[in-house]
Amino acid sequence: MFSKVDSHQKDSFLEQTKAQREERALEKQREKSALKIQSVYRGYKSRRSLNLVIRKEIEDLINKPATDDGEYTPNFKPALEVYKFIRGFLFTYTDGADSHYLELLCRYLLATMDSDDLKISYVSVSLLKQFVLPWIQQVKEILWKCVLCLKQIKPENHVDVKIMMVYLRMLITFTHTATWKIIKGKGEGLTAGMNQLCNNIMGHLNNKGLYPALQILLVRGLARSKPAFTKTSLTAVLTISLRPLLAANFSDNLLTLFVLNILSVPALVHHLSTTAPDCLTHLITNRVFKRSLDLLTNEQSTRIIFNSLEGNYALCLLANLIQLGYSELEGLVENTNSFMTVTIRLLDKCKNYVQNKRSNLTHWHPVLGWFSQKTDQGLHEAMPFVVKQLQILWCSKMVRLLFLELIDYVDYAKEIDTQKAASKDKGLFKKALDKASSKNAVSKIKLGSTIAQSTCLPCALYQCAMNTLSQLRLDIVSGLSYNEILLPILWRFLCDMGPNCGLKVFLDLLQQTPESTIHPVFSLLTLFCEAASNYICTLDHIEMFEHQKLFKVEDYIKMSEFLNLFVFRVVWGGLMSISTASSSEVFTSARGLLMILYESDSRRNYAPKDHWLIKDVKPSSFLSELDKGRKLAQFILQKIPHIIPFGERVKIFRKSVQKEREVLGLCESVSATPQSTLITVHRSRIVEDGYRQLAQVPPRAIKGVIRVRFINEQGLDEAGIDQDGVFKEFLEETITKVFDPSLNLFKVTSEQKLYPSSTSYIQENHLFLFEFVGKMLAKAVYEGIIVEVPFAPFFLTQILGHSFSSTYSSLDELPSLDPDLAKNLTYIKHFDDDVSDLDLTFCYDEDIMGRLETHELVPGGKAVAVTNDNRIRYVHLMAHFRMYRQIRDQTLAFIKGFKSVVNSDWLSMFSSPELQKLISGDTADMDTSDLRKHTQYYGGYHNNHKVINWLWDILEKDFNQADRAAFLKFVTSCSKAPLLGFAHLEPPFSIRCVEVSDDQDTGDTVGSVLKGFFNIKKRDPVGRLPTSSTCFNLLKLPNYQKKATLREKLKYAIHSNTGFELS
Repeated sequence: MFSKVDSHQKDSFLEQTKAQREERALEKQREKSALKIQSVYRGYKSRRSLNLVIRKEIEDLINKPATDDGEYTPNFKPALEVYKFIRGFLFTYTDGADSHYLELLCRYLLATMDSDDLKISYVSVSLLKQFVLPWIQQVKEILWKCVLCLKQIKPENHVDVKIMMVYLRMLITFTHTATWKIIKGKGEGLTAGMNQLCNNIMGHLNNKGLYPALQILLVRGLARSKPAFTKTSLTAVLTISLRPLLAANFSDNLLTLFVLNILSVPALVHHLSTTAPDCLTHLITNRVFKRSLDLLTNEQSTRIIFNSLEGNYALCLLANLIQLGYSELEGLVENTNSFMTVTIRLLDKCKNYVQNKRSNLTHWHPVLGWFSQKTDQGLHEAMPFVVKQLQILWCSKMVRLLFLELIDYVDYAKEIDTQKAASKDKGLFKKALDKASSKNAVSKIKLGSTIAQSTCLPCALYQCAMNTLSQLRLDIVSGLSYNEILLPILWRFLCDMGPNCGLKVFLDLLQQTPESTIHPVFSLLTLFCEAASNYICTLDHIEMFEHQKLFKVEDYIKMSEFLNLFVFRVVWGGLMSISTASSSEVFTSARGLLMILYESDSRRNYAPKDHWLIKDVKPSSFLSELDKGRKLAQFILQKIPHIIPFGERVKIFRKSVQKEREVLGLCESVSATPQSTLITVHRSRIVEDGYRQLAQVPPRAIKGVIRVRFINEQGLDEAGIDQDGVFKEFLEETITKVFDPSLNLFKVTSEQKLYPSSTSYIQENHLFLFEFVGKMLAKAVYEGIIVEVPFAPFFLTQILGHSFSSTYSSLDELPSLDPDLAKNLTYIKHFDDDVSDLDLTFCYDEDIMGRLETHELVPGGKAVAVTNDNRIRYVHLMAHFRMYRQIRDQTLAFIKGFKSVVNSDWLSMFSSPELQKLISGDTADMDTSDLRKHTQYYGGYHNNHKVINWLWDILEKDFNQADRAAFLKFVTSCSKAPLLGFAHLEPPFSIRCVEVSDDQDTGDTVGSVLKGFFNIKKRDPVGRLPTSSTCFNLLKLPNYQKKATLREKLKYAIHSNTGFELS
């Protein structure tokens, strides 16, 4: 009985028991799952059955049309019965699947609202006490489902538009009693209660998110190139959005939602003005602009709005406010300061997202530039409309309005000025009284005065707009500068700030807070300089000096004097560091206008002599600072070099060249002789041989010593290797030939000034030739060799790089190239009638060797007609084409060669006329005493020799300026003196007696004089003429026995254009 159990049987038994237990548990699980499945299925079946029943009831109720486009004709049933049907429908409603039924139900309910039968009108249920609360809840639920459906609507879809209008009508109908027929007539007593009921419904919708939903709908319909809303639909949306505000009497909370969600819709006000002007009138009537300003000037409300708004929508809000204010002028006039404050805040909000450069985290924005937030396609498409709204900010009417106080001040000041002028004929006592009264009436403007504050605020606004709306900057500046009112009144403001345009005021402010230009008056100065720069650089010389429309010449002189001193003293006085000044808008704009005025004076002098020099600066002290390597002096020289006399700058240039030569090891020293480049040049192929051997020589070697061996016409080496003189001859011969117009590398203007030829391509490797020519001319400048090459002023401007400046005007320099074209363009610019009558297009026809070639000034220019609106752009593009685009490749090649030898920083010290002087010498009359002082004598001549005394006497007393220039050209090949005087003439000027030709003669020594005394013949060499060797600056003068003979022979020789060959 208790026998031992086999362990194998035991394990088998336990496993079997376990399996049976698990099987039972699994069976129970199956039973439970089956019951659950059956339960779920029965529930689903019941709900489906109920849904089908309810759908059947709803379909019976709404009488669904046979087709989607069929006309809707409902079968009305008692309102209470309908109410119960809807309860069931809402209980079983599924988003998306039942939206079509919801639409039809809404159509039915709207149809009942058109009935005045209490049994049928859906609103009548609310009159039953026991159903009023459930009915309100039902209406709220239906309307919210309408709102949710509106969020999914695509307004551009024709089918969706019909559905959208149904939902919008539902919201309009059940949020106000205006269309409820059952309360008309006898039911008018119910109006107040029903309106309260509607307010309750609106409050519920607002809490659920009505405004964000309407924003989605509006953005979807308006943020596109072609708006999808019609007048009806847009009116409906705006009506719905305004109703909560009107009901709550524009409470701050609801107004915040309205501003945040509705007024930030891209170009909303623009589309209202074009599509639904009645709605815009509604906004104006309810003073939405003023209320919005009041809200946005409240710091707490502003913080809420700004924290919720993205940069893109802050820009759209600003654009809508600008147009709304412009439409509601009364509100704008009353709240000008609030408007400007809010505008500046919104611009600053946008600026927070603006980046200076492209990166992986930035996106391109058509208005703001590189932007840290992504702009969707719809916003991009809407931006042209937004830009139109923003442009209102700088239109003439808006500028007048924002500067209204300053305009009144200036008008009154002019009236006082007129009275003062009229009082000149009155008695002294009377004039004294008038003077005293006028002084009291129009005192100088103080910074703390109302007029100063009201003027600086709009200036700060426009400066902020230019900085934030970077892609519209030029448009803003142009709008302000071409406004006939703004620049004159700002200039009057500056003039009335005190002596020298309030210079002391600006300097005192910077003295109090160095490095800081936060005071609003600096915004005024910046804006004036920006606008004036844009205006002046578009003027031609007739407008600037003859018409004098906005500024007189005296104004330009006064303006430049103030700016010159301001820019200099700000930096030199340590009021701004170099780094601060470089990035300061005030400094940059003031210097920009100053340089425009200076360059204009360089082209056509209007300022007094030495006007541009700063009297406080002693050239010797300044040069000492430069020699010490002081960065401040270097910065001044880079930014406003004209404050230093031209001669001193030439000295700086020569010193810079010398320092570079020393650094490069190109100067002779006791221990070493610099390396030189030897070239062999055939007399008949000077340009070809020079180009072949020097074109590939590195710039360092060009800057060094170049020795020349000439091969004569017989193919033999000419005696001697270059001792500076032969290279000078090579350089002069090369430059003379390459600038000869017959070579077609260069052409001449009507004034015989040189500029690159647009048809130079007929020469092989013409661009390399231009680069070579640039190097050779630069070598002459580098060595201080004067060459008589007169360039056209516009070409000199391009060499200096000024033509790439945004403030450069091609039209202003066009007369130096093509006076006839300049005259024609000026005629077009001032044409009184319709320019389109002239049948011009944006293209230029060029006659190239008998073949007519058309160049388009803009892409598709042949098809773009010139009109009154675009003629300014046309004349400037035409001038730019003629002076730059047409010869761009040639000019760039020349500049590349020139600047490879002469440092561009050195060139920046000079204006265009000054660069011409650097190349060709001074136009002033020759200083004979200076030349005599630096003359060397050979062959027995000396400073007190009778022939030498006669020579200097003839040059000084008998020759006129033209004769002296011809003499200088005869002996040096250039009619102009060296800029720093004849001490810098290389080689030095020398005179040799032609009868003593010993090459070993060392000059004006006792031995030389004695040798000459024995060799010079006493008879008068009347048969010989003076000759010269220009490569050595040498005059070979016979020993004439009579002064009259010397005068006659010398005058004949210098006017015969001969040198070596004349004997």
